[in-house]
Amino acid sequence: MPAGTKSPYETRLGANDRALLEALPIAAAIVGLNRQGVLKLVDRNPKFDEAMATTGDAAIVAGNFTGCTHLQIARLMTDFLADFGSPSELDFTDGEGLSARHFRIKLAPLGRSEKYGPHCLVSLVDRTIEVQTERNLRAEMLRDSLTGLPNRLAFTESIEHMLETKNEASRHAVLVVDLRRFSRINESMGGLAGDELLITFARRLMSVLRAGDVLARTGGNEFGVLVRIGRGVGDALSAADRIQDVMNAPFKLSEMEIRVECAVGVARMEKGQDPEELFRSAQFAVKQAKLAGKPQVYKPDEAVAARRRFSIETELRRALEKDQLKLFYQPLINLKSGEVSGFEALARWTHEDRGEISPTEFIPVAEESGLILQLGRWAMDKASHTLADWDAQVGARLPVYVGVNLSAIQVARDNIADMVGESLRSSGIGGDRLTVELTESSIVQDPARAIRVFEALKALDATVAMDDFGTGYSSLAYLQRLPIDVLKIDRSFVSGMMKDSDSVAIVRAVLSLADALGMSTTAEGIESVELATTLAALGCSSGQGFYFAKPLEASAALDYWKSRRKH
Repeated sequence: MPAGTKSPYETRLGANDRALLEALPIAAAIVGLNRQGVLKLVDRNPKFDEAMATTGDAAIVAGNFTGCTHLQIARLMTDFLADFGSPSELDFTDGEGLSARHFRIKLAPLGRSEKYGPHCLVSLVDRTIEVQTERNLRAEMLRDSLTGLPNRLAFTESIEHMLETKNEASRHAVLVVDLRRFSRINESMGGLAGDELLITFARRLMSVLRAGDVLARTGGNEFGVLVRIGRGVGDALSAADRIQDVMNAPFKLSEMEIRVECAVGVARMEKGQDPEELFRSAQFAVKQAKLAGKPQVYKPDEAVAARRRFSIETELRRALEKDQLKLFYQPLINLKSGEVSGFEALARWTHEDRGEISPTEFIPVAEESGLILQLGRWAMDKASHTLADWDAQVGARLPVYVGVNLSAIQVARDNIADMVGESLRSSGIGGDRLTVELTESSIVQDPARAIRVFEALKALDATVAMDDFGTGYSSLAYLQRLPIDVLKIDRSFVSGMMKDSDSVAIVRAVLSLADALGMSTTAEGIESVELATTLAALGCSSGQGFYFAKPLEASAALDYWKSRRKH
């Protein structure tokens, strides 16, 4: 600072400062720092004396900063007055437990004087009520109001604390307990009964936990448990077994006794894990437990597969919207003449990043997500128009048919007759050139609906084939009642014919059954000339397999038909 220039803080302490103290509605004082570096209490208002008295720091009121209980206050003031650039606020607590009081000190520069040196305004704010209110709100925020247990947020914080505690992470596991059929109980007995069940369920859970275990209600009918596992994951499974055992006894609700089931998923804690990810792992294990009927431990490989299925679902939806799937056509050969009698349309998907994705992977995802309806309609429409296009290229009606597979899910949910009829009308082909292939499961799930669908297809002159015959559970009575034209013998029986006499016997039985019922037969999975010859000798009508040809693109399929045609 240039010589002769006054500091902006070089003022004289006087009446104005006293008036400032008297005017302030809070506890305040003026403190200076003399040339020897000693703090001096210059002046204060009565509220300051009262506040400091409640802290037990009477030494400050007497002007003795070196003897005050809270030495951090003296350090704060000394550092600030040295250059007015150091921190100017400090929170401190006086006392312990419920009787503790909480304060905040704030410093504001007032300037410098010859007598007191640099000096500042000290204000003291009692934050006790504010802190207690914050604590109460946080306690409410972390508590489930119905059961009184910690909630999801508090449970996650408990997991986080354990993960951060040295040597404790690997000694704990997270259990998620799902109360099954809760929504049905709630709907049939009412919300009050549902609440009563949750409270009783929570008490039973608490009764089987050990000291130190943490129980929380983490969702509507979901509970989380943080357990110690001294002997590894086996301890966590033992806890899961204890939980299931204690739930075996019936619950008494509104004079009724009901039994409930729970599914338990386990995820072992490892150092460095994310608390939320660990909890989601236990939730994933719950889903596996529901399928398995017993407690399950989280397996990363299964979770990776589940994430891939979800990813495939998202990308399959996009691929259908952008028409990125293709239909390939596998020839069906008349085993007597050797000519192509038809083609089976098969969906293929080549992803721009993942490459080729097998139908065995994306078809189940389509069925689970409901995309199978869109996929089935696309396949039916594409196959019909491809056949019409072949006719146009050849300049005549080809003596072939095209077979399209329909999922049991689509049979159950879609209007099959309207869908097939629209494809036939838009393509201009007749129903007699279309074979609709359905699995036995489409019959077993809803026989009455299956009969209506089959009859509607026959009314369109379409051929109906039962795919993968022999692998399902359909009754022979259905074969008599349903208008089925073709039985397709599953490849699992066909491929074993040359080595297994039982497979030969099964195929022979299917052929005899079909003949007795007036049905034709198609053998799947023919991969050698021996199989083709044997099946023809046994009376099988047609066959398909790599021995003849793999699934082909539309143009290649037409060329294949031409190559096998006998003039």
